Amino acid sequence: MRVKRWLSDLVPVGLVVAVAASAEFPYGWVRFVAVVASGIVAVLVRHRWPVPALAVVTAGFMVTVVLKAPSQVLLLLTGFLMYEVTLRTTHKRPWLYGLGCATLLFAVGMIADPAEWWSLNSLGLYAWTCGGGAVGEAVRNRRAYDAEMKQRLRMAEQTREEEARRRVMDERLRIARELHDVVAHHIAVITVQAGAAAHVIEQRPEQAGPVLEVIRQASDNVLREIKSVIGVLREPGDTGRTTPSPGLSRLPELLDGLTGFQVRHTQTDDARELPAIADLAAYRIAQEALTNAHRYGDGHADLAVTYEPGAVTIEVVNRIAGRGGDGGFGLLGMRERAAAAGGAVTAGPTADGRFRLLATLPTATHDALEPTP
Repeated sequence: MRVKRWLSDLVPVGLVVAVAASAEFPYGWVRFVAVVASGIVAVLVRHRWPVPALAVVTAGFMVTVVLKAPSQVLLLLTGFLMYEVTLRTTHKRPWLYGLGCATLLFAVGMIADPAEWWSLNSLGLYAWTCGGGAVGEAVRNRRAYDAEMKQRLRMAEQTREEEARRRVMDERLRIARELHDVVAHHIAVITVQAGAAAHVIEQRPEQAGPVLEVIRQASDNVLREIKSVIGVLREPGDTGRTTPSPGLSRLPELLDGLTGFQVRHTQTDDARELPAIADLAAYRIAQEALTNAHRYGDGHADLAVTYEPGAVTIEVVNRIAGRGGDGGFGLLGMRERAAAAGGAVTAGPTADGRFRLLATLPTATHDALEPTP
């Protein structure tokens, strides 16, 4: 960008030298060098200091007017720099600069050489200076218009994308509600038929087959409905998973992957099969809690998993180092996972400078289905 700017300065610099060589040189080397030097400096600094550059050229032009040898180079630069001032400043009335420069130069000319300046040709000074400002104003307005149109196009595109996402989310919510209604209907059928099957098996075992077939068909319908709707609800880039959802049985793999972090893992009572939602929630809560302990702790943590008669508890304790516990969405996500499984999460600092997280997830429903030895 800087190289391009310097290249764009070659044209006006060349014009300054060319015009000065043809018009200024006959008046002497000193005047020629002074005019060329001031003109080149003004051209080069106009990007950053357009108003001071215009002031320098105007002052130099006034000196040549007082000497009764007006410089054509500096006269040309007044209009050129007036264009730059209007284009590169944010003043609401940049034309005042041009009017002020022309009036000041005309006043100095009338004082220095009234016979020469009291003519219609002097009005050309106003036309040239203010004309440069008018061109700059037109270019500035055009650029502002283009920038405004681009901004509006970006905002319109963003609004369309947000509206599309909102419509997708609304449609997915509607599909999820329909899925709930369909699944609830089939589950109700299964429940009724299961109750009838229990009665038929006790009274007329030979008639249990049709009832069980209805249960099987209803179960297949539920699975098909869930599979079809979940396929719609996936993101476009999502791919179907073939591996089962993680559970507490995969805690050793999780702990092995925590490099540079020491976790003392203890387990109370024998591990047993848990409801799928509780097993997944327990694993994710342990994963998130250990991640927070690694991020905010001192490199050590204690993980305790306890299998109680009607619940499983996950406890993670670590010493706080630096900022302390998780203040973002991690703890909120763990609480939501626990609530979805019918459990709860409590977390907070302890009196001895540690951070303790305790998650309790019920397993009573699944335990009731297990056979009693």
